[in-house]
Amino acid sequence: MRFDFTDLRLFLAVVEAGSITHGATAIGLSLPAASERLRAMEAASGVTLLERGRRGVAPTHAGETLAHHAALVQRQMVQMRGELDQHAKGLRTIIRLMAPTAAITEFLPGRLAPWMAANPHTDIDLQERQSAQIVRALTAGLTQIGIISDTVSTEGLLLRPFAIDQLVVVLPSGHPLAARKTVLFADIVHEDFIGLAEGALQDNLDGRALIAGARLKTRIRTRTFEGICRMAAEGVGFGIVPATTARNCRGFMKIAAVRLADDWATRRFSICTLDQGGMAPAVRALAEHLASPHDKSSMARS
Repeated sequence: MRFDFTDLRLFLAVVEAGSITHGATAIGLSLPAASERLRAMEAASGVTLLERGRRGVAPTHAGETLAHHAALVQRQMVQMRGELDQHAKGLRTIIRLMAPTAAITEFLPGRLAPWMAANPHTDIDLQERQSAQIVRALTAGLTQIGIISDTVSTEGLLLRPFAIDQLVVVLPSGHPLAARKTVLFADIVHEDFIGLAEGALQDNLDGRALIAGARLKTRIRTRTFEGICRMAAEGVGFGIVPATTARNCRGFMKIAAVRLADDWATRRFSICTLDQGGMAPAVRALAEHLASPHDKSSMARS
């Protein structure tokens, strides 16, 4: 059997997306071309690599084996390119980085900006994913650095502290609860809420409400944490956002922030990578920068 590098990239992209259409788009192939490549791979290997269903595709046992080896090949290619980049002045390097909503909006801009300014030939492909998806992507070689919460299993991966994200309830400054220092989620679960349009945090809150025997009464969903704060300031409902967002918004909005006292409301984020021995130099340098001691000052403030 002969699989070229495009075949392997396509297969990994399809496995990650759970969709042939989305996988093809991710690597710049048309759907017919991608489908033909996948059929040819199955014909060449003599086994079924993907189970096709109404909700997408999933790898068979043989497909999981192929994905594992394809990821190894891809990591070796990345390492080779990274080392060659050191000898090619002006050649741009792209580092793939995945992180959840709060890390992207609250922490990464300030952490990435000085490093990127000092490394003008390196670009960052930043993608928003849930922590469990990030772990799978790292294992499959679909990203080089991940930022994940402490809610997922990370066996076999290298972890270093990144930041602490404290969730708070935002509400109008004149609300009776505004004078409290802490509140439990169960005590407010029956209030009106402003939610996020999508993301891991919103999924978590919806799930926590069900555990508490309720369903969130979400009046509206916005795309940003700042949007939640603006709505809360006008009395539309309660919002749950990172403490850093609330602190910034309180400077120009009439909102109060009350700390959520539930254990799950304090989330510890970590830099997650594969073994450093297989990293390209630029990837290793960025991971070390993100986990460096001078960056951890924001952990205490959060």
